[in-house]
Amino acid sequence: MNGPLGDWVKSNYKNSKSDLFSAFIERGVKMTVRFAYTSMVTMESWMFLSSYEKLRLALIADTTILSLVHMPYLGKGGTSMGINFGTSAFILKRSAGRQRSANFCCVRYYETDELGVPLEFPPKNERLATAKSTDFEKIPGSPISYWIRKFELFDHAKMADAWKSGGRLKTHDGPKYIRFGWEVSGASARWKRIAKGGDFRRFFGNEESVADWSPTALQHYDSLGGLPPKAFLGHQGVTWTKITSALPSFRIKNTNTEYDSASPTIFSNGDTSNCFAVGFLNTKVSTFLLNAINPTMNFQVADVLALPALNTEPARIEANVEKLISFSKSDWDAYETSWDFTTLPLLSPDHRTGTLEVTYQRLRILWQSMTDEMKRLEEENNRIFIDAYGLQDELTPEVPIEEITLTCNPSYRYGIKGSEEERETRLLADTMAEFLSYAVGCMFGRYSLDEPGLILANQGETLADYLARVSEPSFLPDEDNVIPVLDGDWFADDIVDRFRKFLRVTFGDEHFRENLAFVEAQIGDIRRYFTRSFYDDHVKRYKKRPIYWMFASPKGTFQALIYMHRYRPDTVSVLLNDYLREFIRKLEAERERLEKLSDDPAATQTQRTRALKDVATIAKQIAELEEWERDVIFPLAQAKIEIDLDDGVKRNYPLFGAALKPIKGLEAADE
Repeated sequence: MNGPLGDWVKSNYKNSKSDLFSAFIERGVKMTVRFAYTSMVTMESWMFLSSYEKLRLALIADTTILSLVHMPYLGKGGTSMGINFGTSAFILKRSAGRQRSANFCCVRYYETDELGVPLEFPPKNERLATAKSTDFEKIPGSPISYWIRKFELFDHAKMADAWKSGGRLKTHDGPKYIRFGWEVSGASARWKRIAKGGDFRRFFGNEESVADWSPTALQHYDSLGGLPPKAFLGHQGVTWTKITSALPSFRIKNTNTEYDSASPTIFSNGDTSNCFAVGFLNTKVSTFLLNAINPTMNFQVADVLALPALNTEPARIEANVEKLISFSKSDWDAYETSWDFTTLPLLSPDHRTGTLEVTYQRLRILWQSMTDEMKRLEEENNRIFIDAYGLQDELTPEVPIEEITLTCNPSYRYGIKGSEEERETRLLADTMAEFLSYAVGCMFGRYSLDEPGLILANQGETLADYLARVSEPSFLPDEDNVIPVLDGDWFADDIVDRFRKFLRVTFGDEHFRENLAFVEAQIGDIRRYFTRSFYDDHVKRYKKRPIYWMFASPKGTFQALIYMHRYRPDTVSVLLNDYLREFIRKLEAERERLEKLSDDPAATQTQRTRALKDVATIAKQIAELEEWERDVIFPLAQAKIEIDLDDGVKRNYPLFGAALKPIKGLEAADE
């Protein structure tokens, strides 16, 4: 609506002013004489959204719903009408027959033929129901959640009696005040861990971001009303992802993490534990009731606090949830992007044997047992609450395997499309890629085989800083923070040579060839992986905010990695003088050798022809690198660019222009 129309609708249709379609509903009812009928097909949103609550209350007071066919929005699948929003078709009688039962049914796209005609009508699904207008008044906000049947559940005490909203952090400028945790210096006191929503994940996780917590930033948030009340800061709570296309998922928020508007958070008043709340909210009962209050993909604090809460078997639920949180945290911390990542599970003494294959098999058994036990505990919680709420006819306790939210569970990680064998193959390949990623971290000194957690994670740190923490390393990191990534053995300390040494150190010499073959069976030739795929995997793993930066010539003839936390203003000079120019000299020597071979009468015609072809290729490579050196690298080396990790990758990465491998979508990667 434009301005004049919007103002007119607000003045004349106060109960339905949010949208023209809802104003037409109100107008249609006003045009209908007493005891006559109104029949409409509209969008579904009037049935549920809080902005239409006044309209719903007016309809309940002035009309009787006789029947309603609901065609809900089901995400990418669309609806039976072939449109991208839900609809409802309904008949109202202009009389307040509040005790009259109406007929309701639901039609979804998979219950229709290719023309959108229902395969049977009314469709025999779980949402075929009858309900009275007075039933909807029992649900907070009076949504037309006709499928509930047991409306009396909402007569119980509410979550709001034992938990309260903690407000939210709102920075008003995310790109300026929010970073991923791995972007900034590890020891910086300026940044505070923050929950920012994230993927469908239950019990623990999705803690990757930090917010600027400097006095200046806090003053900025506070001046705009964007700082949570101090009474809630630094306290344990229950958080979730506000907007989701999947099921709702609730997680524990620890005391060292704060939260923003993408992660609404509630806090116990002290009488009931947050673990109990996380347990209840992650059950099918909670989801069933929450969908009655707000069957959209946007779960507000008010919706959660409006849930009827029965304090059922609290000791048992809390004990189960403590185990579930432990499993989920252990799984979350097994990956590099976690705050509390210490070492790769493959290298844990509990699993490691002489061969990678057997080690992986042992680890995979552990992952499966974690998944199975988590499934058992979640189903036990479901059973307890289904019985307590009397919903045995509506719900079953079983949890699909793809809803066990452990990254080590391939059905959750990849979905259940395709076969189990395909998922297992992907899990093994990804685990080997994670092994190589961790190896690169050890090459740069970010990690150590001899000490847990982060080692070099502050701006400008050097090998000397590493040795101050790890005096006798079993695997020595790179000294100058430049690791060549080339298509051949041009440098003795290139990334492939370093990985081979890493593999020998971690799994021994005896099975080295067997272990190398096992890795390559999953991800292909090691050199090809590092030159073609590693950086793309790294950028994806670190969500377009990579910590290792790939210097790459336009056609990729020369590539070298640096670690941004160890970057110094002379790093590009080191890359130029010790690697790029040296590589050009090596190419020139190889061209000279090939030219001699092409004229060698002792060589075969095939050898001479091949040599001539290679001479032409190398000549093009040298020309590419000389131009890149002249126009890009040499000017950068002279500039001695300073970076500030607090500025984040999005600002620092472009400072190096055509020197670095482009990251598609870097500018648009902020959430």
